[in-house]
Amino acid sequence: MMLSFLYLLACRLMALLTWRSRSQAAKELEILVLQHQVAVLRRQVKRVEYRPADRALLALLSRALPRSAWRSFLVTPETLLRWHRAMVTRKWTQPRSPGRPPLPAGTVELIVRLARENPRWGYQRLQGELRKLGIAVSATSIRAVLRRHHLPPAPRRASASWRAFLRAQAAGILATDFFTVETVLLKTLYVLFVIEVGTRRVRLAGVTGHPSGPWMTQQARELSMSLAQDGRAPRFLIRDRDTKFVAGFDAVFTADGTDIIRTPIAAPNANAYAERWVSSARSECLDWLLIRSERHLVRVIAEYIEHYNHARPHRSRDLRPPCSSLVGPPPPAAAQRIRRRDRLGGLIHEYELAAA
Repeated sequence: MMLSFLYLLACRLMALLTWRSRSQAAKELEILVLQHQVAVLRRQVKRVEYRPADRALLALLSRALPRSAWRSFLVTPETLLRWHRAMVTRKWTQPRSPGRPPLPAGTVELIVRLARENPRWGYQRLQGELRKLGIAVSATSIRAVLRRHHLPPAPRRASASWRAFLRAQAAGILATDFFTVETVLLKTLYVLFVIEVGTRRVRLAGVTGHPSGPWMTQQARELSMSLAQDGRAPRFLIRDRDTKFVAGFDAVFTADGTDIIRTPIAAPNANAYAERWVSSARSECLDWLLIRSERHLVRVIAEYIEHYNHARPHRSRDLRPPCSSLVGPPPPAAAQRIRRRDRLGGLIHEYELAAA
């Protein structure tokens, strides 16, 4: 609009300079012609469309002409005054974006991350932590960001979930469970095992066709002694409500200072670590073998557990086996220095660096 107005104004100035160089008689004659044409246009045109630049120029010229000369315009004096008031309003009105400027995307991501990693921090605590990092954000903005991401305030966000409990206490948690295996002759065998939630190390507690109370108590004693020899002192033992877990089984661990946590009824996800290991053992080993007897099953499970604990990469341990102490990836090796080891008759392959 401004460029159009300046161009139109320049054209009119040039016309004015040309008009002043003419004789007075010619000027008066031209004025009569223009006035007559205006009268003709008024009879024929009901409404004239003016561009913004036209309105600005006419409003500006109206301030330089006496009020008696305004009859030459095609619009009424009230319209000229309204156009002039609009020009004054635009002069003193600066366009502004509504509301506060939005927070940078990186700041929003950091606020959400701090809130999720620290569920007990309130808005002002988050504000103070961000200030330490050189980011100035109001508590109101933090609250708005958390609301958009469906994160409740600190008291409700800090409620302990089962997953958060397992993650915080993983180093001192054991999970135990049974699973069954059918032999070639359709005899049902019960496998009792425990898994350390922190390291994912699995221990075979026993295999039997009749998990009686005395057998369960004896397996608990042997397992307790094995943990003590390795310097393991579990704080919690997670198990389901199977009646095979007799009081004597719980008493052995309770005497060592271990709290027994029973999962809810019909809630296998509450013992997810044990259930996941059973799934791995079946899909990688037991589903591909025919078990002949209890002794055969013990050998198979023991060898698979040896592979699982010392050679099988685990995602939760940065692709390291549960019993590995290696930190970071090993140095690259040439293909001829890699040796393959077969387990369970070639069902499972392990690869390691050959001795130089």
